[in-house]
Amino acid sequence: MIREIIITIMELVGTVSFAVSGSLVAIGCSFDVFGVVTVGCITAVGGGIIRDIIIGSTPPRIFSNLPVLLLAILTSFFVFTFAYIYREKFKKIRSRAEMINVLFDALGLASFSITGVECVLESSFGNNVLLAITLGVITGVGGGVIRDVLVNEKPYILVRHVYAVVSIVGCLLYYLIGSVLSYKVVATFFVLIFVVTMRLLAAKYRWKLPKITFDENGKPSK
Repeated sequence: MIREIIITIMELVGTVSFAVSGSLVAIGCSFDVFGVVTVGCITAVGGGIIRDIIIGSTPPRIFSNLPVLLLAILTSFFVFTFAYIYREKFKKIRSRAEMINVLFDALGLASFSITGVECVLESSFGNNVLLAITLGVITGVGGGVIRDVLVNEKPYILVRHVYAVVSIVGCLLYYLIGSVLSYKVVATFFVLIFVVTMRLLAAKYRWKLPKITFDENGKPSK
């Protein structure tokens, strides 16, 4: 009973967090209210839709979970309304809004990575550890990838701040602690704190994986 309550809370936290994050990105790209709500909602539910399609849970469960979908819509609309009413102040605190975006994004990543793994564990594929971790990561980052495509940006997980790596480690830890050791409540809180902390530290100190860049002449730059 406690586990189900915690997972439900994680889903709600993830929905609100990613809806806020997606909405802030859309506002920064000067989208109108429909665009902001659309991007906010897709960021919140996109990863879960991809996960459900892969495990054959169709139609995706979000379409039978109207309260969660309405929560994403209302959250996105609220963010747009707040930014619109206080647009002059919002313009002046863009850098602070970026940090707020990072915080909500971290909460969404942690919450949905957990719920993604748990959804697979509850399905007929529960013994497939690779699938559980993979779909946990997809649930955590899938909505953000769709968001970045919609705003014409390179997917964040591929270029910045060890984003997907944190989700992978978090999903693995949740599987090991929650499924193998059967401490799912402990696993939930531990992974939530771990993923949020690592995501914020990665953003603050700009941790990145090695990559190859080229200068104007096409030569690799240092």
